[in-house]
Parts: sequence; C-alpha cells; structure tokens
Amino acid sequence: MTTPIDRIALTSPEDTATAADWERATAAVLRKSRRLADDAPDASVWEKLARTTLDGISVAPIGQSADLADLTTAGRPTRDGDWDVRVHVVGPDAKAANEALLVDLENGATSVWVELGAGLATADLEDVLKGVYTDLAAVVLDAPAEPLAAAEKLVDLLDGVTPAAGTNLGASPALGGTSNDDLVAIARLALAKGTFGVVVDASKLHDLGASDAQELGYSIAVGVEVLRTLAAAGISLDDALGLVEFRYAATDEQFPTIAKFRAARRLWARVAELSGATEPVAQRQHAVTSRPMMSKYDPYVNMLRTTVAAFAGGVGGAESVTVLPFDSTLGLPDALGRRIARNTSSLLLAESHLGKVTDPAGGSYAVEKLTDDLAVAGWAELGLIEAVGGAAAALADGSVVDRVEEVVAAREVAIAHRRQPITGVSEFPNLGETLPERIAHPSADAVRRYGASFEALRDEPVEAKVLMATMGTIAQHTARATFATNLLAAGGIAVDVAGPTADATELAAKVSGHTVACLAGTDAAYAEWGAAAVEALRAAGVEHVIIAGKPGDLEVDDSCAMGLDALAFLHTTREALA
Repeated sequence: MTTPIDRIALTSPEDTATAADWERATAAVLRKSRRLADDAPDASVWEKLARTTLDGISVAPIGQSADLADLTTAGRPTRDGDWDVRVHVVGPDAKAANEALLVDLENGATSVWVELGAGLATADLEDVLKGVYTDLAAVVLDAPAEPLAAAEKLVDLLDGVTPAAGTNLGASPALGGTSNDDLVAIARLALAKGTFGVVVDASKLHDLGASDAQELGYSIAVGVEVLRTLAAAGISLDDALGLVEFRYAATDEQFPTIAKFRAARRLWARVAELSGATEPVAQRQHAVTSRPMMSKYDPYVNMLRTTVAAFAGGVGGAESVTVLPFDSTLGLPDALGRRIARNTSSLLLAESHLGKVTDPAGGSYAVEKLTDDLAVAGWAELGLIEAVGGAAAALADGSVVDRVEEVVAAREVAIAHRRQPITGVSEFPNLGETLPERIAHPSADAVRRYGASFEALRDEPVEAKVLMATMGTIAQHTARATFATNLLAAGGIAVDVAGPTADATELAAKVSGHTVACLAGTDAAYAEWGAAAVEALRAAGVEHVIIAGKPGDLEVDDSCAMGLDALAFLHTTREALA
C-alpha cells in the first residue's frame, strides 16, 4: 500500500546536519582538488563557490532560509494550467508559411506569431492565415515596417469572428519601431475588437547582448511609456493595462530565467500599483527561447539549450512559450526543426506535466532570493532609464546601448576564457561536421550570438595543420593532447598527431613540413626531455612551438592551459600558421 503524500516525512529525526557540517565536507573536497588552501577556514567555501552574474548579483552555491529574512516574496506565476504553445512564422513566402503553420497547428501548436516585413508582407497575411481557425488559435502580429496597416488587415480578417484569447495586434514601441500615433490607433482597434494590442518586446534588447536586469528594466520602461502615451490619448489605465503583453528571452540558464520571469511580474505589478490601478495586475508574458545562446556549429546542441529554456520559461510562469527550431541559426527551419520545436513544449506539458503546478520553483530559497535580487537590479535599471527621460530618450542618447555594450564586453571575456563554455563551439568542436543546408533567413533582426567570435574563426578554417607533438605513450599524452586538440579545433585549426614517441629524435622525425607544433606530455616528460624536444623540433623546421600546460623553464613560443584567453591564443596560432 502506498503512503499518502501528507504522511511522508521529508526529513527524519536523525537528520541533524548543520551548515557547518556542509561547509566542512565541501571544504574537504575543494582542498583535495587544490581549489582551497589547507589553512583556509571551512566557511570560505561560500565565497569560493559563489558566482557573480553579469548584473553584479552574487549567487550562493546553495540557498538557505536566512536568505529570505526581511524579504517579501512576490511575482508568483498566475497561469492556470498549460502554457500556450506559440510557433513563429516568417516566410519565405505566404504559401510555404501557411503550409508550415497548418502542420504546426495540427500537431500541438495553439497559437501563431507572424513576423511581417521580411519574408512576408502585410498583403500576404490572408494567405498566411488561410485555413487557420482564428477563434481557436491566437494570432500575434510582428510588423515593424507597417504596424498599423498590418493591424487593420488582421482586424478585417477577424470580421465576424470572436478572436481566440491571446490574439495581439502587435504594436511594439521602442526597438519594435511602432510610433506613438500608430500605437494609439492600434490600441483603439484592439479595444474595439477585444484583443491585446501591444507587445513590449524585451527580447530585442536581449538579442543585442543585454543582461537579465537590463532586459527587465528596459521592458518596464517601455511599458511605462505605453501607459503614458495611451493615457495622453484618453485611454483609461485599466484599459491600457489590459492591452499589453511582454516578450522575454528564456535562456539555458534555468534558474536565472525562472527568476527573471517572476521578477518581471513583480515589477509590472508595482508599476500598476503606483499608477493607481484599481485591481492587482498580472503581467501577461510570452517566453521565446534565446537567439544569442544558439550556435551555428553543432546546431543539434540547440535542442538541449531550447529544452532547458522552454522549461525555465514555463516554470517561470509565462502564458505563452515559443521554442525556436534548432536549425534556425542556419536559415529557415525545415519540417524536422519545427516539429522538434513544438514537440519540446508538448513533452514538457503532456509527459512532464509542468503546467499542472502553478509555481514549481516557489519556496526554493535560491530562486526566491534571485527573484528579489533581479527585481531590485531591474528596478535600478528602470531608474537609470527614467532619469534621462524614459525608454525612447535612453535609446536616442545611447545610454541603454552603452550599458549593454559593457555587459557584452564582460561576457566576451568569460567566453574567451571558456568560463562560459559553448558546447560545439568553444568546447568539443567537430571540425569534420557537415552543416545542414537551409534557405536563407529573411529576417533582418540584429542578433549577437554568444559564440560569434569563435564561429568567425570556424567560418575561415586554416588549411595548414598543427603537429600535435605527443611525448611518451598514449596513456601519458592523451589528456593534454585531447585538451589542446579541442582548443585548436575551436579556432578552425586541425592537427596531425605524432603518436607514441620515446625521445626527441623520434619526435622530430614526425615534423614533416609542419611549422607549428604543440608539445603534449606529462610534467615528468617535460622535465626529462622537454628541452631536447623543443630544440629538435626547431632544428626540424618548426618555427612556433606551443606547450600544452604550463611552460615552466622551457623556451617555447606559447602555451595553453585551463583559464587562458582562448581567443587570443587561437588568433596567435593562426597567425603563426599563416
């Protein structure tokens, strides 16, 4: 007989472990791995294992109840049941878009996000939506070039139809490009039709490299400007609040993403409260999996990234979730890419039942603390934007973009040193892969992919190879040879492996025209015959000698070890090969 859930003890009376016990056990592990000095106090593990986000928020290795002292948690999800599975349609033409859309809707999708102005025109909207039951599947417009014309077209197509819940005419100010006049006109159309009318698209700032707090502050600032603009046009606050949907990026950093969506809800509720809303306001959210986190090389890894991102966006409480297909970095996704994208949500909902729990992350000390920290940081960013006159002014004077550039620079350092690894790009690259071919993507949206610096090197592979000058037996050189080979491959550099060697003479015999060589062996081998190996390689014609590991007293030209600036190393090596 099973035990009722309310009778199961989560801890036993014998569990008497304390924070000091955890510190002691953790410190022992860190000392064994030489990450903590023998004389360092056990309590220093908190600082050693804490990480600092790009917003300057310190995230502890584990959460504690003390983290929530004097904090009032807010921003909990309000979604009731499963999230809306929203697919993105952009082209290449109306017929192909319609065919792809109908397949999506017949196989799990519940709404559609139509992007106009790139592959599709406003005049194509009727053909794109042909056969779509707009009373069942919500349509969300994205038409930066002519937002009012697109909204009017959709309203015409909805004549005689009660639009599905979630339908949005898509006015998108600030980076979305919608003018204030068009914003007001679209808002009036939406009020008359009973739909949403505005999308505050924070994912556009994320695409430029913004941090979580910057994305939050920007979104709330744009939302505030929407309320002000609509109020000036005579639209009531309650009506204006009911018109707005927010779009945020969900990344494969699941806990920060969950916290970001919760913090956004909290911030918008505070704005509504300060604005004089008569009732508590729940922010409507659309999560779209991050474009910058996705890679062009080894694109199949994108399936893993988007699964984590969709999980985080859904657990964070988003009403709608769009999973971008894994191959969208290569162009327009094919049928397989679209199927896997929509099935990601279907599996999370139908098999993992994530929609059955209102707030799965609620009560987690770490998530609650991070939610509060992000809300504070987002509110501070809002203050900086408001100080210069609001979102439009902050974009015009470049202050928002300047702060984003500072974050981009910090992220680039972390990526270059591989503290923020990108699987298939900066780590474990496959130089022999054949990328799937896709039709060019018509969208002109600017996206700053995190792996762009490494991908640029892969785009122009080096013809010459590096000699992996392996010292000793396979067992002796494999670890460092593998490390160096993967590092070089991340820069589009292939290697020829010398294989087992017993001495410098045998190693030099493997040079065979190589001008760059990388020694790979044990510390003992370096001490025993490393100097002789370097001398023999140079005598055989090698002009640039690298050593895998620390160089010590060896007179080499470069070295590669954990923690190095990988991009700088790869550029230097490519120059030597040239």
